Amino acid sequence: MSEDQKKILEAQLWGIANLLRGKISADDYRDYILGFIFYKYLSEKQYLYANSLLEGEEVTDYKEVTDSETLEAIKEESLLKLGYFLKPQELFSELAKKGNADTESESNYIIEDLQAVMNHIEQSTMGTESEEDFNALFEDLDLTSTKIGRTVGARNEVIVKILNHLDKIDFKLDDIEADVLGDAYEYLIAKFAAGAGKSAGEFYTPQQVSKILAKIVTTGKKKLKSVYDPTCGSGSLLLRVAKEVDDVSEFYGQELNRTTYNLARMNMILHDVHYRKFDIQQEDTLENPQHLDKRFEAVVANPPFSAHWKGNKNPLNSTDERFSQYGRIAPNTKADYAFVQHMIHQLADNGTMATVLPHGVLFRGAAEGVIRKYLIKELNYLDAVIGLPANIFYGTSIPTCILVFKKCREVDDNIVFIDASGDDHFKKNGNQNELRDEDVKEIIDTFRARETKDKYSYVATLEEIAENDYNLNIPRYVDTFEEEEEIDLNEVANRIIGFDNELEEINNKIVGFCNELGIVPPFKIKE
Repeated sequence: MSEDQKKILEAQLWGIANLLRGKISADDYRDYILGFIFYKYLSEKQYLYANSLLEGEEVTDYKEVTDSETLEAIKEESLLKLGYFLKPQELFSELAKKGNADTESESNYIIEDLQAVMNHIEQSTMGTESEEDFNALFEDLDLTSTKIGRTVGARNEVIVKILNHLDKIDFKLDDIEADVLGDAYEYLIAKFAAGAGKSAGEFYTPQQVSKILAKIVTTGKKKLKSVYDPTCGSGSLLLRVAKEVDDVSEFYGQELNRTTYNLARMNMILHDVHYRKFDIQQEDTLENPQHLDKRFEAVVANPPFSAHWKGNKNPLNSTDERFSQYGRIAPNTKADYAFVQHMIHQLADNGTMATVLPHGVLFRGAAEGVIRKYLIKELNYLDAVIGLPANIFYGTSIPTCILVFKKCREVDDNIVFIDASGDDHFKKNGNQNELRDEDVKEIIDTFRARETKDKYSYVATLEEIAENDYNLNIPRYVDTFEEEEEIDLNEVANRIIGFDNELEEINNKIVGFCNELGIVPPFKIKE
């Protein structure tokens, strides 16, 4: 599929999203639109797979299958391959057809049928390997909510309208050239994030920042055994890592927000990640980690900035193996280093970790200063510090940085600092700043080469960092100061004298004109 066709698909899907825009909140219509797209995807996937099983049979179109034995055989194979099962009458196109019926001769009421289908998708997985991945997956799609219509008829009309528009779009799932629908889904998530204000940070990391993190943790690797995101949001960052290598064997993530957790699972499935290859859990990562016994080859994250957590209010944290060795517990009002410690605990010896954090982690003192010093002096895990422009994240304008950690560093006697926050290293797009492809490339090339560039990067020895008392504030290492041009005061004085002489000549001319006109000059000429 060409880039133009991809853009057409994105425009079509965003056009459908705009059917609800302005009628209900962005968070709500996001859930409906993405949920219905996901249902259509499951339906088309089921239809294509069932038809492949029917090749050579008397009936080759799944929609026409009525034999119970055939349906049971297709169900059994579908649960193994797809992880779920849809009957022919439960397919998206069939419900859309019913919703588009001639209301004078038959009912076009589909809300109850649609709810039953969504319930059955979940029920079909019960007792199977995929049960956890589909459990309560559609719970945010409340078809009885007055948000989409005050009456049952009004709600049905809105739902029918969306399904009919979606039914006209060809997802081209049999096109093996590219993950077109997955990219379009990511496009929609980004568009929703752009309009979601402060809540956007809960579920989406800007694509270019994701690309930087993904390229960092995949440096020198073509395959990854595992990738982990402890605050995975919509799962976009995990999926971005997969684009940088030939294969990722396993995806792991944890997300606190229930709605966002559902979105992450949908995003994984829609990107054709097999249910056996991902494990996304819904819990508080710091208080109730779900993958603590595992170690991951790649760890990426965009944790909530300076979040509150129980810290030293929970006595168990002082003995928790993730935090206990550092001598201090991260502040209750700033969990940034708690997330860092958690991720380091989960990082494999041959792994790389890259995380986005607020600038304060570079220089704040007290407990954070103690933890930072331990990470550098005792563990020697910090590999790079990358400063990003302000205002590139949705919902916050604060400047941020990327910290890179490795347990077995190839170069273990220095840390590379990169300052990509300057005006020349991003573009302005309305109220938002954006990193361009060339900006991302320069960051990654500099990180991989570990080179010092004037006013951009600096390779600091551990001794220099110790001399700075383990303060990582980037201007201490990367000098971006622009010297002002020297001013010749004699030249300035001569120019002022010249201006005075010119002014005197002009005044004399004005006095001459006034004398000719017989009027009093507005000023006196110096004697």
